[in-house]
Amino acid sequence: MAIIVQKFGGTSVADIDRIGAVADRVRASVEAGDRVAVVVSAMAGVTNQLAAWAAQAARDMDPCEYDAVVSAGEQVTTGLLTLCLQDRGIAARSWLGWQLPIRTDRVHGRARISGIDVDALGKGLEAGQVQVVAGFQGVTDDRRVATLGRGGSDITAVALAAALRAERCDIYTDVDGVYTSDPRIVAKARKLDKITYEEMLEMASLGAKVLHTRSVELAMKHNVRLQVLSSFNDLPGTLVVDEDEIVEQELVSGITYSRDEAKVTLTRVPDRPGVAAAIFGPLSDAEINVDMIVQNVAADGQSTDLTFTVARSELKDALKVLEGKKSLLGYDQLLPDPDVVKVSVIGVGMRSHAGVAKTMFETMAAKGINIQVISTSEIKISVLIAEEYTELALRALHSAYGLDAG
Repeated sequence: MAIIVQKFGGTSVADIDRIGAVADRVRASVEAGDRVAVVVSAMAGVTNQLAAWAAQAARDMDPCEYDAVVSAGEQVTTGLLTLCLQDRGIAARSWLGWQLPIRTDRVHGRARISGIDVDALGKGLEAGQVQVVAGFQGVTDDRRVATLGRGGSDITAVALAAALRAERCDIYTDVDGVYTSDPRIVAKARKLDKITYEEMLEMASLGAKVLHTRSVELAMKHNVRLQVLSSFNDLPGTLVVDEDEIVEQELVSGITYSRDEAKVTLTRVPDRPGVAAAIFGPLSDAEINVDMIVQNVAADGQSTDLTFTVARSELKDALKVLEGKKSLLGYDQLLPDPDVVKVSVIGVGMRSHAGVAKTMFETMAAKGINIQVISTSEIKISVLIAEEYTELALRALHSAYGLDAG
């Protein structure tokens, strides 16, 4: 009897009817002979409502007490699903993060899991009882509730699967798998049967919203096989696995995009040792993440234009930092551009094949799309382009790499 961890997100448990549908799905797994542990999120919209109430209660919130408020949504869902299972004749028991416990550090709002005690869960599973666990939450060493931040329930599920040595961790969501590109834009995008951890990690960090990067990192570290599938239909999903499990690896697995990008250019920066540190050091101190960087040295060798990208949501703060350092940095102009998008081609097949970049650049040129910045890794090529060309670029690249569905 295999141990399977199933995770259901907010849209999957949006109301009592949806929770009942989840209970039916869990019952089917139990009747098929699996031992099942379930991780649930709060019902859709509940966490946002709790956060709004906390904001109304205090302008300067204690992070510890904020976590006590926003973690309550998962407690409700956990209890409701357990009741639905019991009503269907399935033995079930609910658990909150502090009851197991799921131990975390003290970084409230984005805590990291340090360990999970699964003894009680293991005994319950052995006895044929479904174990329903609240996602998104844990407990610190000073016995305070801590939440895990974005993608917290996925992280809980993967960590639980690792601790239980589960055969698989199924992530049920509102999409039925991982696609070669965004099917809302690329009509010929197709669902992948399998994808490697590395590719999924790149996709998650470059705009794909299916899984959060931290959950993929954790799965890769502990070799937890993930499956992404829909809670709204019974179609097969996408397996996220080690590269060794994929017999015939495609050259390119996906084309992603991220609109949360802004370009910043500093013109005529003095070209001297330490200037890059003087620019990026203060941005780092302000917790502003810099991504793509390109530097163009002037013909006289005395100055340089420096271009880089930050998250669009952090552009205002980045400009404030750089404006405050103008006398020290000695640049001529500070030119922001929020109307850009990052498009990326991803595939572990790039390691052993040449010409991937050439195809990308030739495709962009043929469509009249100017590439503003380029960055690469072993399995990824990213370019920054004007936002107005997003859809054209995605469709053209998808066809150029032979990803279109037949």
